Amino acid sequence: MQLVNRIERSAPRKIAASTFVLVLGILFVAANLRAPITSIAPVIEHIINTFTLSSAQAGMLTTLPLIAFALASPLAAKLARKIGIETAIFIALILIGAGIVLRLVDAMWMLYLATAVIGVGIAIGNVLLPSLIKRDFAARVTMMTSCYVLAMGIFSGGFSALVTPLANERALQWQGALGIFGVVTLLSLLLWLPRLTKRTMPDDVSPATIDLSNRVAPNSAKASKVWHFSLAWQVTLFLGLNSFMTYVLIGWLPNILVEAGYTRVYAGVLHGWLQFASAIPGFVLIPILARLKDQRVPAVTISLLGAVSILGLLYAPQFAFLWTVLIGFSSGGCFILGLPFISFRSQNALQAASLSGMAQSFGYSLAAIGPMLAGYLYSAFGSWSGSLWMCALACLLCAFVGLGCGRNKVLPHF
Repeated sequence: MQLVNRIERSAPRKIAASTFVLVLGILFVAANLRAPITSIAPVIEHIINTFTLSSAQAGMLTTLPLIAFALASPLAAKLARKIGIETAIFIALILIGAGIVLRLVDAMWMLYLATAVIGVGIAIGNVLLPSLIKRDFAARVTMMTSCYVLAMGIFSGGFSALVTPLANERALQWQGALGIFGVVTLLSLLLWLPRLTKRTMPDDVSPATIDLSNRVAPNSAKASKVWHFSLAWQVTLFLGLNSFMTYVLIGWLPNILVEAGYTRVYAGVLHGWLQFASAIPGFVLIPILARLKDQRVPAVTISLLGAVSILGLLYAPQFAFLWTVLIGFSSGGCFILGLPFISFRSQNALQAASLSGMAQSFGYSLAAIGPMLAGYLYSAFGSWSGSLWMCALACLLCAFVGLGCGRNKVLPHF
């Protein structure tokens, strides 16, 4: 009897410890889903000098992960169903770690390959981590989502602030500085190891991860009908234009700030603040979105805030810290608004999956153009003015389509 009582008393402690390790593991997985690619921007000048890259070629380092997102995201759910969601996330971490190690090789082609490998790993993690949270923390989805988004912002922002001083150390240089993040990835792998004892399938795959191959066939023409509706294009453009602006600034903000007169170290710090600020809207917007009659006011307001802040960065760079934080808040806010639009504007899982696939495919393709185009404009005109105006215009267009997709309206049946 005493043994039974002892077991009963210890069971809650074991469950609490297991939950704590799982939550810690999720936060460390999230830490790997942005920093390994965004940390390139603060040291991009070092990379350009090492390999004699043009601005457009340097922009490709930001574009490659976006291409990987578009190509690998649809495969992540299939991988999870085949080997289990826990093992699939572990493989994502291994790919990210492998890419970090490959970047240590002093060869331009290896840098591009490593960046693509990291992009594939991040794509898998981006798709599966929200699905795991929805399955294992059904009653705390909002809180856990906000926490993992904040973890992404803290780690990516913190590492962006540190990577430039580290790169200035002769013993490290830029390769060693970027490689230091491998310590976080290794720790994440160790924290995730206990999860490999389980091989579970994603019970309730989110709209972004739904595999349409079994749900749509044989009447697969239905999935393509989402492209015929203006509301679907409004949601797609809202997410795509915001991603376009975001990845241009993630890729080039340190160079823009250096041209404005700031040191490269301080530019790296502000690049960190850009990413940290993008995580803040999750705590503000997610709890209130479902209570709003529609989302037009926040969609337009946050988009216009981005446009004003970008132009402020161009014409009043002495307030760069303020503009950078506001741009980050606008970017994160539009992203937090755009994801629920997929569910709010759909009538069923098939529509949500079709709309999500359209938004991701077109959105990532549009975003992939941005960094290279910004680099080309700088090479052509010798100034970042054209690129910043381009980003401000993207925000204005985002506000315009936000008037449409922010309405309390859903797609018709198809």
